[in-house]
Amino acid sequence: MSMSYPFVAIPDDAIPTASESLLQHALTTYASETNKVASVWRRFGDGDLTFRPHPRSSTVGDIVKHQLLSERRFFGEFIGTPEPAPGDVLPAALTIASAVDRVAELARARLAHLAPKRSEWWLARVPFFDVERERIWVFWRRVLHTAHHRTQLTVYLRMLDRAVPATYGPTADERWEGADPTNSVGAAGRK
Repeated sequence: MSMSYPFVAIPDDAIPTASESLLQHALTTYASETNKVASVWRRFGDGDLTFRPHPRSSTVGDIVKHQLLSERRFFGEFIGTPEPAPGDVLPAALTIASAVDRVAELARARLAHLAPKRSEWWLARVPFFDVERERIWVFWRRVLHTAHHRTQLTVYLRMLDRAVPATYGPTADERWEGADPTNSVGAAGRK
């Protein structure tokens, strides 16, 4: 049995086909990362939006808002996708459900814009804060930034004694037959 997710915000059949097959992994990965974000966010309740594990830590709501706003900035300012005005990014009433819906809605629009782009567009150098980077570099930097904040929230889930969803493989809370995590020297040596 393979890994299956109980919730998928962007199903495989909704991921557009890239104009160049070499670029398909970027679209597929972005959709997958959006699904992982949605899966983690859905483990919180609306009452958890104010939770913070330490007075200097961000709240769950702060991280959710940052994800939506900073992803808009990365894609709009640096990558060059059409984006809503900053004031229109956050849901009118921030709830877990409205945030999950919004992150998926924004990602679907970005996927549609990115799919027809050719390698020349992806490899063009663009401003990134105070330097220039290839557009594809900025894209992958965004994916990593998203993974960082998703990981913050999985730690928050554990601190709240909530189940942590499987995102890259089994967790202490979610396993499946055939999963083969690399937790030993022997597993690392398999070919």
